[in-house]
Amino acid sequence: MGKYITEFVGTLFLVLIVGCAVAFAGALAPLAIGVGLMALVYMGGHISGAHYNPAVTVGLLLCRKVSPRDGALYILVQLLGGLAGAYLASILTASTFAPAPGKDVATPAVILAEALFTFMLVLVVLNVATVKKVEGNSYYGLAIGLTVTAGAFAVGSISDAAFNPAVGTGPTVIHALLGTGSFTHLWLYLVGPILGAGVAAGVFKVQNS
Repeated sequence: MGKYITEFVGTLFLVLIVGCAVAFAGALAPLAIGVGLMALVYMGGHISGAHYNPAVTVGLLLCRKVSPRDGALYILVQLLGGLAGAYLASILTASTFAPAPGKDVATPAVILAEALFTFMLVLVVLNVATVKKVEGNSYYGLAIGLTVTAGAFAVGSISDAAFNPAVGTGPTVIHALLGTGSFTHLWLYLVGPILGAGVAAGVFKVQNS
């Protein structure tokens, strides 16, 4: 039970940080999100693996680094954590939010941005947190947090830099229910990250064959 609670709490706080950073941190939002994720990874890495992201879980499932049962339950609690985090962010900021494409950005560019940097994230996670050669290293949380920071700075203006279906789903649902949003863009933040995770799993297998 502890690992499921960890995934729920970690995803909740990740989405809460995203919501508050978007509202208050301005241009430094990617840094706040990356640092927050780094801390959460160190908090839960030894308990659940600290996925906090259905795309990461899919990548680990494809590489047989997590059981199908745990994978399914992880994804469920991650999505619930995303909803809870987005709701709490709406209370703290008195507003709702959801990831959306940048102005005049074409749909293929959004999917590509989400896929590329989710690929990078999942590949980093697989190589720093699941390989026996680096088992017990102290830098895995830093590597994961900085990957998200770099991606957010790089393509935030293109796709809003979710790289995580829980970050896409929770805020979108709350924005639609409590704000003025819709589900129009949600599919972009499901398709892009899952594609990226699938490719990352394939590359990881080749790297470590």
